[in-house]
Amino acid sequence: MSLKKTGTFALGVLAVVFLLASLASLTDSNAGLIRMFDLVRQPMLYVSVALAALALLLRSRAGFAVAAVFAVVVAIQLVRLYPYLPFAPERVALSDDDDNGSCFTALSLNVKQANTQYDRVAALIEREDPDLLLLMETNGRWMDALEPQLSKYPERVSMPLENRYGMAFASRIPVIKGRMITNTSANTPTLYATLRLPNDSAFEFVGLHPRPPLPGESTEKRDANIARAGAITPGGLADVLVMGDFNDVPWSSTTTRFRNDGDYRDPRAGRGTYPTFPASMAFIGWPLDQIMVKNALRVQSFAVLEDVGADHLPVKGRFCLRDGEGEVLESFEPAPDSPVEGSESATTGGTTG
Repeated sequence: MSLKKTGTFALGVLAVVFLLASLASLTDSNAGLIRMFDLVRQPMLYVSVALAALALLLRSRAGFAVAAVFAVVVAIQLVRLYPYLPFAPERVALSDDDDNGSCFTALSLNVKQANTQYDRVAALIEREDPDLLLLMETNGRWMDALEPQLSKYPERVSMPLENRYGMAFASRIPVIKGRMITNTSANTPTLYATLRLPNDSAFEFVGLHPRPPLPGESTEKRDANIARAGAITPGGLADVLVMGDFNDVPWSSTTTRFRNDGDYRDPRAGRGTYPTFPASMAFIGWPLDQIMVKNALRVQSFAVLEDVGADHLPVKGRFCLRDGEGEVLESFEPAPDSPVEGSESATTGGTTG
């Protein structure tokens, strides 16, 4: 077999594999392997374009046929990715609110538990100085290394774990109530915090880091729990900010259900995908780290920040809740029992570990 025929055959096999994977990703299957195809939709688009061009260079009927199959693959990816392309309609208008006590900043980062570049993460926190800080994959070593930075926040909730799902939350905004609940799976905490701004508007913050879809496992229970994690919050407030490493992309069926069930808006829509993983090659990666807002909570700005040694890039946003638009809690007594399934693992009325 000639080199040209061998190349055409190899490209044809790849084209068929890509097409089958793309078609499978359109189904409602809860199989972990199929759900993983959502994660690689963006890289698959880039690779398919490159391979289609290579097939055209063969200048043969077979090469043109292979290029046509890759074109179908590209079309499938574009249909799913369309809401997150720069020419799609924006779903969140960026506000121009003045800082009158209604605005605050929030930063989230998966630090990568095995990462030992503590100084780079510490420098990021010092420089950005967010009002709310959410860190994921934090174990005891990370908590010790970042204590000088975390100690500057009057209120903290943390659950250090050695299973790559530890979490730490720090706030300089008064926290009415904060807790971590293992409601997405065992030893995988979700943070819920009810906060009061200086203008007395209150909102809830949800920090989420669920497990990723894995081959050979069903995602049915995980997906249902993730959707419920945002749809039912302990405080039941109308205004909610969600951040975290979803281990999922915004166009997947899981995150789409989370967004629809909780009535969230995604500032990425209509602006780009803003990939965050892998940090060293984010330009061909995918957006696993999410920002979502609900009801009157406005987004003034948001950005993906630079690599600080972890496998994810940090995400930061500035948010506002105008006077008279948010709920005002003149006297708030949190309910003794959370309506969210799971066990309460940490609470705050100050600093906890």
